[in-house]
Amino acid sequence: MLPAPLTLTDGRIVLREWTDADVPAMSELFDDPAVAHRTPLASPFDEAAAAAYLATIRRTRADGTRLHLAITEDGGAPLGEVLLGVVQGAVGYAVGAAHRGRGLATRATRLLTAHAHEALGLPRVILQIEPGNTASEAVARAAGFRPTGEPPETAQSNGRTHPLLTWAHDAPAAASA
Repeated sequence: MLPAPLTLTDGRIVLREWTDADVPAMSELFDDPAVAHRTPLASPFDEAAAAAYLATIRRTRADGTRLHLAITEDGGAPLGEVLLGVVQGAVGYAVGAAHRGRGLATRATRLLTAHAHEALGLPRVILQIEPGNTASEAVARAAGFRPTGEPPETAQSNGRTHPLLTWAHDAPAAASA
């Protein structure tokens, strides 16, 4: 279902598979209170947590249920992550604190959304965003997503329960011949 190994680029960023060499960088990027607050990632997120997360990434990649890609500028050092839950068509992302505000999440979301529509044939891709997360709402809008008005889903992560609103991006209509 998922092609192996995958690299996507828009000419400014490169999305690539995570590697063993990325474990220290993963720990640095994701051991952050903001990441812990908005994601189900372990907190604290040390190198042991990063190695366990990489094992999960590889398992879900192999079973075709999830695709996690490192966000980079040149295929090198990771600056964050974008992921796609294939079954639900849900995209998620996290950008390291030192790299936020540069449009990386928006570009990565656009790239992975296009891949989901074009290569995987998903007619609809979604983001699930907690109300009041203005940064993610801005990413959603900039990446072409719109609020669906569907009732919120309830999520539990890192000891808290919170609602998530659904934003959607529909596949472009096929061009008429």
